[in-house]
Formats: sequence, structure tokens, C-alpha cells
Amino acid sequence: MNRDHERAVLIVGAGEAGRMVAAEIRGHRELHAAVAGFLDDDPVFSDRMVDGIPILGRTSELEAILASCSIDEIIIAIPTAPGRFVRDMVKHCRRAGIPFKIVPGVMEIIKGAVNIGQIREVRVEDLLGRETVDLDIESAKEVLAGKRILVTGAGGTIGSELCRQLAKVEPAELILLGRGENRIFEIEDELAAFHPRLAVRVMIHDLREWRRALQTIQRAEPDVIYHTAAHKHVHYMERDPDEAVINNVAVSSHLIRAAEHCGTGRFVFISTDKAANPTGVMGATKRIIELYLRSKHEGSTCRFMTVRFGNVIGSTGSVVPLFLKQIERGGPVTVSDPRATRYFMTVREASLLVVRASVIGTGGETFILDMGEALNILEIAHDIIVLSGHEPENEIPIVITGLREGEKLHEELINADEELVQLDGERMMLARPSDPVPGDIERGVDEMIELARKGETKKVLEAMSNLIPGCCLSDRAPV
Repeated sequence: MNRDHERAVLIVGAGEAGRMVAAEIRGHRELHAAVAGFLDDDPVFSDRMVDGIPILGRTSELEAILASCSIDEIIIAIPTAPGRFVRDMVKHCRRAGIPFKIVPGVMEIIKGAVNIGQIREVRVEDLLGRETVDLDIESAKEVLAGKRILVTGAGGTIGSELCRQLAKVEPAELILLGRGENRIFEIEDELAAFHPRLAVRVMIHDLREWRRALQTIQRAEPDVIYHTAAHKHVHYMERDPDEAVINNVAVSSHLIRAAEHCGTGRFVFISTDKAANPTGVMGATKRIIELYLRSKHEGSTCRFMTVRFGNVIGSTGSVVPLFLKQIERGGPVTVSDPRATRYFMTVREASLLVVRASVIGTGGETFILDMGEALNILEIAHDIIVLSGHEPENEIPIVITGLREGEKLHEELINADEELVQLDGERMMLARPSDPVPGDIERGVDEMIELARKGETKKVLEAMSNLIPGCCLSDRAPV
């Protein structure tokens, strides 16, 4: 190999994906690269050649091999590798100062052989330890094409990505509803550029009052509603339960009633894992609407469905973008508790899960993405610092701040009365309840909203506790 002209590439993984990468490098002379060898832990590859390329050792020997061989780039080519393996490889590469890339996930390989254009930089989602979820848009078209679709919170992270995905199903009209005109303008402009034939309508409306909500839905006449708009920051909602109720509960109940009144066919509510056995105000507001939707499902012509999210990587204000901003500032990176764990999903996964749920749901279900194991937040902080090219503690300090008001140490996916049921052929599950919905929930919700409008915070917390079996918020004072 002429080192003056060719980069030496080490491929981690001598399986099918690794061999595809090697063949691609051989077939593209313009890359000025050559494969120096493979690393693989499978004993079948020990002390042998694969497609004329030597197996240099096991993955645990990476740093020793780099010290003895002149390598210019590493490509991680194990598309089914768990997140911990990818994290370890990244750390070894960073310590050795060698550039590294990764091949796409197994689903991308199934759709077509690996090519050079697919090999890319390692992303945060590669550290999740599972294959990210994809969706066949064609299957969604069968149900959603030609429909008038309304998205609340359309300018938000989830709402805007949902609009991008829904634009592909060829709706008759996509209605962007929100209160913040600047972010709505941005997604409208983007849709106009990439989907010029798509009929888009913008509605800048506040739905806190029933009449306004009803008028909005009457004018929009949507066949499908995706309700993503909500206050979501846990500690802020702890400080103002009245606002949490007015924005999260009142708006949602208004939309649900308006959808029924106007003959909407499908209604998807975006909830959160914080609604499972809630210990804080924000989670409680979401749980109340989950129960409210279940109460409305019986006898309704509208299919009411809930989708329960974990932490969404990349959503505004979530932990991963916060870590990235803190790293960019030079630290410190703040972690609530070294034991804290969270479930993670990507923005794209979140939006595709919502679309899929709306297609297969018959009404009354609570859908949850199969997100794998909960991840330790401190480990994620370490990994992102390394992925950003820095050394944890030495270059970027990590500070433990303690849990903020309303936060849990470990999030849960299901309530005490629910069981988790895997859906055949799907990358999502159902939270199947055993307890009935409280019979007077609609009256209780209306009374709680009225208390919030009057600013009677203590009574609002008492009302929340009464509406959610097993929840106790009434013994705390507002922050």
C-alpha cells in the first residue's frame, strides 16, 4: 500500500456489513483508501483472512493495534451493535485520536447494500443501543391520503417533524395550528419549498376558551387531529399548576369535545412517560387527559388514541440538546442525579410512531414505542462529551445538581394498573389498563379547570389527586 496516496482504513466487524464496506472501498479508487484489516470478536474469524484482508484482532485490542499499526480512519461496521459497544468504540477512537465513522443500521442495509454514501459520522442516536424505528409511508397513505389533517403545536419540535412526515402521505390539506407565529412561519416556509403542491393552511389560534376552540375546528373541518401542543417542562409546571391545567387540560378537553362535535374521524393525543404513575403536575395533566380520552372513546364515532413518549432526543429543552449547548460553552454539564435513568427516542421516531398509531389504532389505545432499556443520564453525559471530542471531567466538568421539583429518579412506561403488551410485527407496544375510568371524570375535569381559572391552586392540586387513582399532589405547596 502506498501510504503517500492512500489512507489506511480499519474496519470494526468482519461480517456482511464489514465486507460490503471493504468491497465499496476497493471499488472506489477515487477515495484513495485501502482496508488495512478487520477487527472482530467472533472466534470463527480468529487468525484468518476475510476476502483477502487480515483479521488483526478482537475489538478489545483496538488501542493496542492502533499503537502498532499506522491507521488513518476507523469504520464501525456492526449494524446490530448495542449502544454500549458503540460508546466504547467511540471512546477508544477518541483516545487514539483516529477519525471514525459508522455504517447505517440493519434496516438501511436490508433496503439496499451498504454504499460509501451511507457511511457517516457517529450520531447521538447511535448510542441508544437499539435500531431506530422506521415507517413505511406507503402504508400510511392508504389511510391518510386525501384527508384534511390538523396538527396542533405545529411549530414545535415534534409538531414540525410530524408535519414533514405527514406531507409525504399526500393529504388533501395540512393545517398548521399554533400560538407562536414565528415557528409556524418557519415550518410553513419549509413545506412550501419541499412540497410545493401540498395545500397548507395556517391558523394562529389560542384554544383556551371553548368557543374559540369550537370555532377553530368548525372552520378547519379536519378528518384527523394530532394534538402535540402542551407545556412540557416539569419544574415550570410545578411552580404554576394553574397554568399547567389551563394550557394542558383545558385546551385538550376543548379540542376533544370539538372533534366529537364536528365529526373528526381520528384524534391522537401526545402524552409522556411522566404520565405513568405521575408524581408531578405536568405528568398529572397528561394522565388526566389520557383518562379523559378513554372515557370519551366508548360510544364515540371518533377514534381517540394516546401515544406516550419517552425523552425525545433533539426536542427543544430536552436533555441531549442541553448537554450539547453546555459542552459548546465549555461546561459544566449538569446532571440531576448519578443514578437517574430515562427512556430515549429520536424526533423522527416520535413523529413516525404518532403516524403509525393513527393508522392502526381503532380507538381507546395507549401506544408506546419499544425504546429498549432506560439509559443512565450520567453515562449519556459522558458519551456526548466524548462524541463532541472532549475529555469528561478534565476538559468538560460534570456537576450533579440534584433532582428538580417534580422530577423522578427513574421514569416508568406504564401505570400501576397497566400491563405492557407487544404488538405483533410492530416496534411499539400497548399499555393495557385493568382499572375502569372514574365515572365522573368529565365533571371533575371541568371543575378543576374552573378552579385553575380562579387561581385556587391548592384546590387544583386536590382535584388532580382525586382524578388520578393513587396520585397524591394535594399535600404539597406550589413552588
